[in-house]
Parts: sequence; structure tokens; C-alpha cells
Amino acid sequence: QSICTLRGCCWSPQSYVSVSWCFFSSGHGSKMDGSTRETQTGLGTVLTRLPLPSPFGNDANTVLLMGEHQTPNHFWFKV
Repeated sequence: QSICTLRGCCWSPQSYVSVSWCFFSSGHGSKMDGSTRETQTGLGTVLTRLPLPSPFGNDANTVLLMGEHQTPNHFWFKV
């Protein structure tokens, strides 16, 4: 718990074993910058980093996220 809160994460013990007790708040990470556009094989969008501090450091501020439907059970992501 102490390491979780030192990173700026949220700590919430759960009764389910498969649920992480340490997680980022909704203000961390990235948001879609504009709309998702369809490509010949899937989807693409631009993600912009949210302004909260990151525990990882050296983050990219803008990335292109591409997704491709390769089979009915397989979706491929490229950042």
C-alpha cells in the first residue's frame, strides 16, 4: 500500500483476487485527441498525454494508436 500511494496511485482493497488493489486515477494516462478514423484494416486515433505526473518518466506527449482486426479473435495494436 505504501509503494502504491508513493507513486500517486489509488489504493482500494477488493474482495476479488483478480482485481488490482493499486491503480491510476482517471486523470492519468492519455485521451483521444479528435475522433477515431477508419483505415482499410481497422482504426486509428491520436492520443495526447494528460498533464498529471507520470511514474514512468520520459513520456511521449502525443502518439498515434492504430488497431487492426486480424482475425475474429485477434486485434492488433500499434503505438
